[in-house]
Amino acid sequence: MGNVSDTSSLFASSISREHDILMGSLYSVFCFLSLVGNCTLLLVAYHKRSTLKPAEFFIINLSISDLGMTLSLFPLAIPSSFSHRWLFGEITCQLYAMCGVLFGLSSLTNLTALSLVCCLKVCFPNHGNKFSFSHARLLVAGVWCYASVFAVGPLARWGRYSAEPYGTACCIDWHAPNHELWALSYILCLFIFCYALPCTIIFLSYAFILLTVRGSRQAVQQHVSPQTKTTNAHTLIVKLSVAVCIGFLGAWTPYAVIAMWAAFGDATQVPPTAFALAAVFAKSSTIYNPMVYLLCKPNFRECLCRDTSLLRHMIYRGSPQPQERFGSDSRRNKDITASTRFSNGQQESYGACLNCTENTGLCQLASPQNTACILTGSTYAEVTVQQLVDKQQPDFL
Repeated sequence: MGNVSDTSSLFASSISREHDILMGSLYSVFCFLSLVGNCTLLLVAYHKRSTLKPAEFFIINLSISDLGMTLSLFPLAIPSSFSHRWLFGEITCQLYAMCGVLFGLSSLTNLTALSLVCCLKVCFPNHGNKFSFSHARLLVAGVWCYASVFAVGPLARWGRYSAEPYGTACCIDWHAPNHELWALSYILCLFIFCYALPCTIIFLSYAFILLTVRGSRQAVQQHVSPQTKTTNAHTLIVKLSVAVCIGFLGAWTPYAVIAMWAAFGDATQVPPTAFALAAVFAKSSTIYNPMVYLLCKPNFRECLCRDTSLLRHMIYRGSPQPQERFGSDSRRNKDITASTRFSNGQQESYGACLNCTENTGLCQLASPQNTACILTGSTYAEVTVQQLVDKQQPDFL
């Protein structure tokens, strides 16, 4: 934990303690859901790694960026919210803000790349079918490089990081454009290339897909032909990607609107509570991707159910219940009884005579009894088990 610096007043919360406690509680819920959801999605993707398609690389990359945001932001934001002030000093504040920008922009850029890939596969299937794993890896690397440029910028004095207006977290200093030209240019580039342009590409990509589906059914049917399961999977990815994009943009748009209001308007007129509420919506973006894909994508859902069943089976095998042990013992005893053999090698009979070839009429199949063979001299004789109890047979082997 960093020491309290000269800017301690900047890190004091400017909203009520009740609102801070509410934010901390919501962040705790988001952290838990994001950890469980994204770790589960990555585990499922690892188990089905041999059958992953190139477009699904972007789903995995989005889950990695969401998990990175969860691990880097929530552990610092939650105790600060409950403490009613930022607890970790100025240097940690800079790193916190950089991680927020890096993982947030990588998620948005990743969704932009995914929308382009979906548009290519649906609207231009001849070119889309050539999209390979190497192309996907190259695009994923480009996503991280693109986001890193804007995340590292404020550390290189292009823009500036500072405490949020509500005091218990850190992000870009939205007040700096009012009196710094470099900060104004950074905010303009950030708004154009990291929000307006990606949102436009996403909107046009899915609008073009919708027009293609409605205007040219033959092209769509060629893409979703039953001859290949791959194209069917890509069509499903299009639908799920739209849902994820709507959730992500819906979460970040309030924060973008409030931030632009503060950057290009009178920052003193923006209430800190508005920033706090927008930040809560923005941080909820980490839970949408795993929820959509784990609940709605059939192969992910089936793999999850299979892994869950296997884990439950392993737990039951490790600690068997008393009823299970009793049941297994009963079945084992029953099997032993059903397959009991006597010393002459003959199996125990249930209602059928083994050697009653001469007096077949004496065989009473209606009332089955356990029998045993008795060696008397050089011949066998068959008696019931009850007779063995009533009268000792000296020749019983």
